[in-house]
Amino acid sequence: MADTCIDSVILKLYEANVVKFGEYKLKSGLISPIYVDLRVLVSHPSLMKQVSGLMYQRAQDEELKFDSVCGVPYTALPLATIICATNELPMLIRRKEAKDYGTKKMLEGSFSEGDTCLVIEDTVTSGSSILETADLLHKHGLQVTDAIVLIDREQGAVDMLASRGIKLHPVISMFKLLNVLQAAECIDAQTSQNVRKFILDNNKFSLRKHGCSDVLAAKQPRIDQNEELSYAARAALPNIHPLASKLLKIMDEKHSNLCLSADVTSTNELLQLVDSLGPKICMLKTHVDILKDYNAAFNQTLQALAEQHNFLIFEDRKFADIGNTVKHQYEGGMYQISSWSHIVNAHVVPGPGVVKGLSVVGKPLDRGCLLIAQMSCEGSLATGDYTKAALKMAEDQSDFVIGFICGSKVSNRPEFLHMTPGVQMQTGGDSLCQQYSSPEEVIFNRGSDIIIVGRGILEAPDRLMAAETYKKSGWDAYMKRLGQTGQ
Repeated sequence: MADTCIDSVILKLYEANVVKFGEYKLKSGLISPIYVDLRVLVSHPSLMKQVSGLMYQRAQDEELKFDSVCGVPYTALPLATIICATNELPMLIRRKEAKDYGTKKMLEGSFSEGDTCLVIEDTVTSGSSILETADLLHKHGLQVTDAIVLIDREQGAVDMLASRGIKLHPVISMFKLLNVLQAAECIDAQTSQNVRKFILDNNKFSLRKHGCSDVLAAKQPRIDQNEELSYAARAALPNIHPLASKLLKIMDEKHSNLCLSADVTSTNELLQLVDSLGPKICMLKTHVDILKDYNAAFNQTLQALAEQHNFLIFEDRKFADIGNTVKHQYEGGMYQISSWSHIVNAHVVPGPGVVKGLSVVGKPLDRGCLLIAQMSCEGSLATGDYTKAALKMAEDQSDFVIGFICGSKVSNRPEFLHMTPGVQMQTGGDSLCQQYSSPEEVIFNRGSDIIIVGRGILEAPDRLMAAETYKKSGWDAYMKRLGQTGQ
């Protein structure tokens, strides 16, 4: 691919106001001195056609083998369409959300299991958007070995994707872009230097020495723990617990971070409630010991509903005894919790033995545990050193602990989930010292992942409508936290 052709395209992108300099908030929350807005291309068909041609030429230069092409929604879709239409290649379309009518598919197009799909993207920073698309393709039995991107911001995407088995092939690197624009006097040396410093200071995976081929990366790839990753990207992390990964995928697929706290005392009411609200939730929280008519058949029906409506079951048992005792409480007795509940939780007061006792039973069954790091009741002692002890215990036993019950985010490790109870639309409290916070406060301001809602839904005149309201509010807060930019 001729450098003169690349240089010409870079200048055209600048003239079309695709490349902007100033202060721009990225998806990660960082304030960047440069922003690449390739959505503008749709108003420049000639340039869009030229860009698409360069991307396909990159695939040919690398002699890539693939059966179909999929563009990351939404900006890369027109690029992928032009590539496929011009070169008569099969194309697949990934939806960000399923329609509630028709086939309700998340992936459109014809393909066979085992096919290889080439992913097309406009701009990458960390590579998380490509990972999200690759994850969906993998779910449908497709392989993803390569991705073509027009502009690589050179902030770690190449290394991050390589760690997931995907080779990224950029057409234009950020440092190449800066060199061309500075040489053409489109930007001055100070602007170029500011952008270069930002790129080097905010690499999301490794540090590169630009201008030569050697890499100054750490021996082991890492992900910046302060980076805001999507649920889908976190689900694909190399060291995440399989159950945490499953829950994050459910949340992404259903566009729901809502956990229903079903504190009712009748098995029939609980099962009817779950059957009605199951499509709205990612997780169901139970207190099985408050059911007045509990029976073993209830567990089987509940598991069937969880499978049907695609949610996980969390028995809020709050284990708080020595290891041997909690082991028997978890696997035996009348409730046999380990046989039907995906997730349980525990206080950290007894020390690490409580988790070890539970893990003896839970790990062979692929179960997971949440540690109670904070509580939503006024005057709780679960603060300060107690919370730090919960964090340390989780890190030491992350092969079974998948996250925390907490009021706000307590760990920067993206593998851990944060779940917050005491959520209602209106903040405040009740006569028994329960404190309430809104979905936006919990998800956007405090950085939690899942809202646990009980009375806000159970006491509503229309429970289904209330569940939909909380689902939408929680998801909107999550999208606001991610930001609306595509970079």
